[in-house]
Amino acid sequence: MRLRDLLDEAAVKVGLESVDKEECFEEMIDIVVRAGRVTDRAATLRVIQERENLATTGIGEGVAVPHGKLASIPELTAALGTSADGIEFDSVDGKPVHLVVLLLASADKPGQHILALAEISRLVKTPGFLRKAIDAKTPTEFLDMLDAEE
Repeated sequence: MRLRDLLDEAAVKVGLESVDKEECFEEMIDIVVRAGRVTDRAATLRVIQERENLATTGIGEGVAVPHGKLASIPELTAALGTSADGIEFDSVDGKPVHLVVLLLASADKPGQHILALAEISRLVKTPGFLRKAIDAKTPTEFLDMLDAEE
């Protein structure tokens, strides 16, 4: 699975404005709503918050992957945001988050979700990937970089 195949310019925001994870959830969900990928904003926020209550999705090394499953999501949906300043996310390593990947999966298709998480993990471990992600100035520049990395 390629993360790039789940994203287009409407689903990428360079320069997130959030300072903490609650604001970040709101901002990331706004992206998928504006992109026309989610219609029930309240249910989406609730699912993301419920998942976050189980354990932080701030996986460390400047990356967070808030995710959840909803019956109203027909296929795997993603949004991505970057923050040069960093977002306080209660990450496992205590460091701020600079790259946020929101994943929303259909409740009855968990396999896609797992493949996407594996690809994100692989990318994050790629030397220089996070720096390139943060340095991207536009969604197009980010997507071109992601395409080259994958």
